[in-house]
Amino acid sequence: MNASALAVLLGPSDNLLDGLIFLVITIVPLWLILNFIAKTRGTRHLNQQDAEAFDRLSQTAARMEQRMVTLERILDAELPNWRQTSEPGLRNHETI
Repeated sequence: MNASALAVLLGPSDNLLDGLIFLVITIVPLWLILNFIAKTRGTRHLNQQDAEAFDRLSQTAARMEQRMVTLERILDAELPNWRQTSEPGLRNHETI
């Protein structure tokens, strides 16, 4: 086999190898980065089901807070010194 025949045989495979190296070094990392960015942008927003659950929890928290305020008003009216109780858990209680 002469040198020109060998060059013809090795030439396309070198180009193929160069192309694969180019893909691995440049295109694959770029694709991974862009794919990661696209996925993180998509997960920033709540889907419909999560948004509804968040709204329900917010409403429940608002109702519970209102109930606590009402209970504190009742306790303030009926037991004026209830905040100065001897129980450690209630000693540091603050009004909402």
